[in-house]
Amino acid sequence: MEYLPNIIFAIILTIGIGYFANNVKKLFRNIKLGRDVDVSDDKPQRWKNMSMIALGQSKMVKRPIAGFLHVIVYVGFVIINIEVLEIIIDGLFGTHRIFSSIGSLYGVLISAFEILAVLVLVAVIVFWLRRNVIKLKRFLSAEMKGWPKSDGNIILYFEVVLMCLFLVMNATDLQFQAMDSGNVISQFISPWFSGFSESSIHLIERSAWWIHIIGILTFLNYLYFSKHLHILLAFPNTYYGKLTPKGQFENLEAVTKEVKMMMDPNVDPFAAPPEGAEAAIPAKFGASDVQDLSWVNLLNAYTCTECGRCTSECPANQTGKKLSPRKIMMDTRDRLEEVGKNIDANKGEFKDDGKQLLGDYITNEELWACTTCNACVEACPVSIDPLNIIMQMRQYLVMEQSAAPMELNTMMTNIENNGAPWPYNQQDRLNWKNE
Repeated sequence: MEYLPNIIFAIILTIGIGYFANNVKKLFRNIKLGRDVDVSDDKPQRWKNMSMIALGQSKMVKRPIAGFLHVIVYVGFVIINIEVLEIIIDGLFGTHRIFSSIGSLYGVLISAFEILAVLVLVAVIVFWLRRNVIKLKRFLSAEMKGWPKSDGNIILYFEVVLMCLFLVMNATDLQFQAMDSGNVISQFISPWFSGFSESSIHLIERSAWWIHIIGILTFLNYLYFSKHLHILLAFPNTYYGKLTPKGQFENLEAVTKEVKMMMDPNVDPFAAPPEGAEAAIPAKFGASDVQDLSWVNLLNAYTCTECGRCTSECPANQTGKKLSPRKIMMDTRDRLEEVGKNIDANKGEFKDDGKQLLGDYITNEELWACTTCNACVEACPVSIDPLNIIMQMRQYLVMEQSAAPMELNTMMTNIENNGAPWPYNQQDRLNWKNE
């Protein structure tokens, strides 16, 4: 019976980490459904972007209030959970505060953690008020109804409970309090339990300890189903983020070669194509479903924080259009999850379900409302690129379905026939300068 708590702890830890590992495996499988792209260029710049944006939160603080509060939660939550390592060691080997052997430094560290825990509580309360009382406009969009709204609040409740358990655990740990190591927060909470018997206090401390570690493992596994998956994915996402200028669009290689041939006076238009040239033509132009997007696009979708900064900066959205860059990313993630469940249900093989991202999730109207201004890309705090997905789906509409808006079709017809966007014949194409 002496080792029963350690055995129970080991079982809980194994189940928690095992389920998390299974979800991570599924996550990678889904991301790899996207087509391959080469992102091996300029590694020093990529490492710099990751350190500045993901670790340094450089884009988050562009909105000072929300940015500062987010940094508190981010730093506090990460540092405080360093103590999880101690909890794991204690739980597996039956020790108690194994790191206390480092002396007074231990009390200083725990006191710093406690201060951060209080700051996290304050920040979380402010976040909750912004979402549920002040009701900021960017949290009230149509795509934020139902589960997305509940998810945001659940995470906040998680953080409150975990921080409170951490403080209660310290305040009721008589051995820790006896260290007299300047535990600046818990020493004020400890008197709340002065009327309790020693056995009752010990029971509270042990209960807080167990619930805390179970809560950490539950939170870890909840991440896969939550927008807070960005806690883990922000680092690879910022590393693989776009390095080319934001105004530079990707050109299809097959189309680029064809245009160059048309512009080359030395090319014989009637000559047979060189051997293997057909292989350069893609099976599909653009993207209509998640499998047509790149794996970086799919990583973007899973990394989306649903903060709404992209949508609040979008000029199309500001003028009442249906386009919401945040919804584009959420729809991509939802469709990818649907495809993943389809594969799971069919023993590793995707069976056509009669759906696709274009049409069933994202409408033509949303895609054509985009002005391609890159405001959403600039605003994203974790280097997500909704515009790239929009442009690939536009390519599909134009090149596969000839489904461009009438105005665009008219312009392209004029260019083809007249060499200019306007309905002049080629001899009169410069007449506009006289008007």
